[in-house]
Amino acid sequence: MSQDGNTVSRRRFLSAAGTAAATAALAGCSGTSETETTAEENTGGGGEDTTAEEGGSDGGDSGSPKVLRYGRGSHSPTLDFQNSTSGEVAKVTEQLYDTLINFEPGKSTLTQGLATEYSLDGKTASIKLREGVKFHNGEEFTAQDFVATYRRFVDSDYEHYAGDDYVSAYGPFTLGAWIDEIQVDGDYSMTIQLTQTYAPFLRNLAMFAAAVHSKAAIEEYGTELNKNPVGTGPFQLNNLDDANELIRLEANPDYWGDGPDVDEVVFVTIGQNSTRAQSLASGELDIIDGLGAQSSIQIENASNAELARTEGINIGYMAFNMASREEFRDKRVRQAVSYAINTEAIVNEIYSGFATQASQPLPPNVLGHKDSLDPYPYDPEKAKSLLEEAGYGDGFTFELATFQNPRGYNPSPIQTAETVASNLSDVGITVEINQQSFGPFLEYTAQGRHDACFLGWYTDNADPDNFMYVLLHPQVEEDKLTEGQNWVSFDTEGYNTSNRSGWANKEYMDLVEQGQSSYDDAEREELYKQANQLAHDEAPWVYLDYAEELRGVSKRVSGFKPAAISGPYLNLVSLN
Repeated sequence: MSQDGNTVSRRRFLSAAGTAAATAALAGCSGTSETETTAEENTGGGGEDTTAEEGGSDGGDSGSPKVLRYGRGSHSPTLDFQNSTSGEVAKVTEQLYDTLINFEPGKSTLTQGLATEYSLDGKTASIKLREGVKFHNGEEFTAQDFVATYRRFVDSDYEHYAGDDYVSAYGPFTLGAWIDEIQVDGDYSMTIQLTQTYAPFLRNLAMFAAAVHSKAAIEEYGTELNKNPVGTGPFQLNNLDDANELIRLEANPDYWGDGPDVDEVVFVTIGQNSTRAQSLASGELDIIDGLGAQSSIQIENASNAELARTEGINIGYMAFNMASREEFRDKRVRQAVSYAINTEAIVNEIYSGFATQASQPLPPNVLGHKDSLDPYPYDPEKAKSLLEEAGYGDGFTFELATFQNPRGYNPSPIQTAETVASNLSDVGITVEINQQSFGPFLEYTAQGRHDACFLGWYTDNADPDNFMYVLLHPQVEEDKLTEGQNWVSFDTEGYNTSNRSGWANKEYMDLVEQGQSSYDDAEREELYKQANQLAHDEAPWVYLDYAEELRGVSKRVSGFKPAAISGPYLNLVSLN
């Protein structure tokens, strides 16, 4: 990459889109983000005494600071959005930093952020920046801050590049794979040239990983920005207490946007779902997330708290590893397993109705979802017939890898795995459950060591590409594919390991690539509907559920909107 002062050019990233999307899935969103982690094995910093002590004033006394106490299942290991794909990191950095473009709170529509005007025409994005915005260090925000942030993320030739071992895969996945050149015209105008027509680009600019660092802070702190964040957001860091897993933020008095309406926000880590819910019910916390079915019911029964629910943009699924198991290379076997699993009972009985059955990769509220596709019905007899037809009438045995702790898209993974095993035993298939904590589980499945596995995905940008391309496209060169074979090995160069199935269907790949490069919404919708039909019929996954977004909220909180994408929007919250 070269720079001439006002122009930044991009070197080609080798297999950037594929490997980046894969690693992003591994560490964050693909099962992704830590947003719903409950981390029962994580006991540090939790407990009611810590919560109450660190919570501060309840905001009721006029002279006391108004402190919002946010409870979650895991601590943020870094406060640099370029250093992680974790949703637990994003929850905090969303308060500290701003992006050029925002999602409207609680919606998937785009609105102004640090950019007041933005457009995408062909391979050219034109950006006009907001004037008069100050970083927490007092420096004024300009185009050079965005350029420095971008280069720190993706340009190994840049003096202040954060390093291959430091930056997350979101660098190329969000920006680097798609940006060819950035042209700066003064302090408040930029033109970004893309490598190809790429429909999701403006949405990528609204992702948490596309926020903007202070150029001065980049030069001052280097990788120590992970403990010394300097943004333009509604809150700024007051205290980072890693030992007790507490993060205290204070209001930014110079914030350019709406709010904040509280003086401080304290992020508190309590690993156990039930303990976190009890802390909300007893008044020690104001908002909690990472809820399973039982803790949600716990909150519904509380007198001083409410369960905030909104439609999610996510999917939970069971992936067949075609690269490791010959049985799963036969579509009839995959369909048989899909018919044999009672997903209706799973969502209604195990997930307590906080989710709906899934029928395809795209959730209902994303462009290209095909409404006419029904979930696979529970039909053990049809499953037996298909297994017999495929030559597996006597059954077989496979391993099902699962994470141990609840996720939003799979709030009861062990019980779900046991139900799957019971259902499949009825058609002669033996399931051996391999349960692991989430981090080792992600590594295990990204290496393709599983036979089948549970996983899920929360959207990064509410674009169909973020599901269809990221999760089911192998992202390898065509010459790496074998004619007549619908799978590819995980060790193929450039393979996208967020595709935990090894599925490599050329027709599907062509459809989603066309959808990625088209700017015509009607055309994109039709392409993705075709791709969803194909994915439904070919069944590289058992489609389990689309889950609601659930948050527990104290009745003293006003203005909180649970969001399926971005957020939480704590600058809009007030305390009664």
